[in-house]
Amino acid sequence: MANLKEIRNRITSVSSTMQITSAMKMVSAAKLKKAQDAITAMRPYAEKLTELLQNLSATLDGDIGGEFTTQREVKKVLIVVVTSNRGLAGAFNTNAIKEAKNRAAFYADKQVDIFAIGKKGNDVLSKTLSVVDNQSAIFDDLTFDNVALISDLLTQKFVSGEYDKIELIYNQFKNAATQIVQTEQFLPLAPIKSDKPVSTGDYIFEPSKEEIVMTLIPKSLKTQLYKGIRDSFASEHGARMTAMHKATDNATELRNQLKLTYNKARQASITNEILEIVGGAEALNG
Repeated sequence: MANLKEIRNRITSVSSTMQITSAMKMVSAAKLKKAQDAITAMRPYAEKLTELLQNLSATLDGDIGGEFTTQREVKKVLIVVVTSNRGLAGAFNTNAIKEAKNRAAFYADKQVDIFAIGKKGNDVLSKTLSVVDNQSAIFDDLTFDNVALISDLLTQKFVSGEYDKIELIYNQFKNAATQIVQTEQFLPLAPIKSDKPVSTGDYIFEPSKEEIVMTLIPKSLKTQLYKGIRDSFASEHGARMTAMHKATDNATELRNQLKLTYNKARQASITNEILEIVGGAEALNG
């Protein structure tokens, strides 16, 4: 009977786990809908801003962008890694952290620092790499204004010469089951290239095109970072929903197997008791 009690305890434990994972799946599904709507609504704006910057830059002569496009000899690199504050999201955090380590290895002969956005990335990367900042609290109030403050901080680090190159690593949201790790150059701004024909209409610009471009560049950087964090936020909930769905299915399957094992063991126990009773009765009769 001790064996039966152990199986009953395991069934209870697995059932409790199944309820937890099922609840987490539903919570992530609800949050995913909101996060997905936010990133879907933002992408057209980000694309249009980039297109506008391309069109204006293409009509200007010389090197436009000033301090944002300064190409220096790369000696110090800052890698911005966007992860989550919580786990139980499958390979979501692991993939971003792995890519960060690969980029750090790529710049093995340079000074490489990590700028963590998310507790999980900070906890893991701080063990092997130099983490200079951790902005985990951004997910408590994820707004454009709050992300803009981080973008200004990163821009200042580049403009001041503290770092010669800044890269951004995050999970791009494709769907609930698929997240694609992206590595983008944040600063200096790479030359804008596009296969699409540039629209060169006869427009009157007020103020000048140069001033407009210099105003759009910081705005574009803030939008790029905000889009990356928003992508990562939606990817996190998609990955967690998928992981919890699989965990719930596995828990259900394990519970059914344990119930079958319990019923077989119970039947065997009852059979043994009946045989003992019959055997005892025959011994008395003899």
